[in-house]
Amino acid sequence: MKWSIPNTLTVMRLLAAPGVPLMFLYFQRPWADWFALTLFVGAAITDWFDGYLARLWKQESKFGTMLDPIADKAMVVIAILVLTGYSGMNPWLILPATVILFREVFVSGLREFLGAKAGLLKVTKLAKWKTTAQMVAIAVLFLGTGLEYLNGVAMHGMTPQQYTDAVMQGLADPIRACGKRDCASVAGDAGLVLMWIAAFLTAMTGLDYFRKALPFLREDK
Repeated sequence: MKWSIPNTLTVMRLLAAPGVPLMFLYFQRPWADWFALTLFVGAAITDWFDGYLARLWKQESKFGTMLDPIADKAMVVIAILVLTGYSGMNPWLILPATVILFREVFVSGLREFLGAKAGLLKVTKLAKWKTTAQMVAIAVLFLGTGLEYLNGVAMHGMTPQQYTDAVMQGLADPIRACGKRDCASVAGDAGLVLMWIAAFLTAMTGLDYFRKALPFLREDK
């Protein structure tokens, strides 16, 4: 393997994936949320740069082509596991997360079955949009979990409605308030909507890959 800058960025992104849950192991919240968000966003940015630089400098390699989707999947899957845990197992998050995880396992199985013909399942433009949607949704959800924790600290025993009323009356910390709704709810709801969009795109790419592999799945007569 040639240690070019694009390949190095890809390896760093792969190593960053298990770093996300480690933030919650070694740091207190909400610092763990902010560090996880920063690490995830930084790694996601390298996803664009490593491919761009490899094409620009003509440093595309088999190693990078192999490792790039693995790093992307590791980032997404591990981050989703962390988010589902810290979201209180919210079913509105678990459902799209299940779609995403099922698709990844399903497509990996298709590629393994096709073997040498796995090149038929090349990464499409829709698949790239899918990955982008997943990473944006996860980043927004990490922002939401961090803000939610801060809100919980700021409430001091108040219900969410009481806290909102207190903010509107100037009796509570207004920094995390977004109009009549707290920023945590805004970020959390936006993240869930984006996650459902990502799940839809993910399912579409899974169906597209299945359609391409279908001729090789038919029994010979």
